[in-house]
Amino acid sequence: MQQFGRKKIRRQIEKNHSHVCFKPCGVRGKFLDKMTLDEDEMEAIRLSDYEGLYQQECADKMGVSRTTFSRILQQAHKKVSDALLHGKAIIMTQPEQ
Repeated sequence: MQQFGRKKIRRQIEKNHSHVCFKPCGVRGKFLDKMTLDEDEMEAIRLSDYEGLYQQECADKMGVSRTTFSRILQQAHKKVSDALLHGKAIIMTQPEQ
């Protein structure tokens, strides 16, 4: 299979969130649309929103540039807000081995 674009750089991920999912109350999971958060997006939310670090500190911890971190965080926020506003389940992807 041919890949296009740049190869994705392996990010430094401190926490494993692969066994975490969220869904709206009272609706069975099989009836819900699902929104998938990549491991780097979840880590970006954890570092920035939960830990309260500045973006440059977060980028350094993840081993990416500040602009890349900003893009990852923006994508994560968009996915989470879409899931919350439209009643979708949020699923975390498994870390790559």
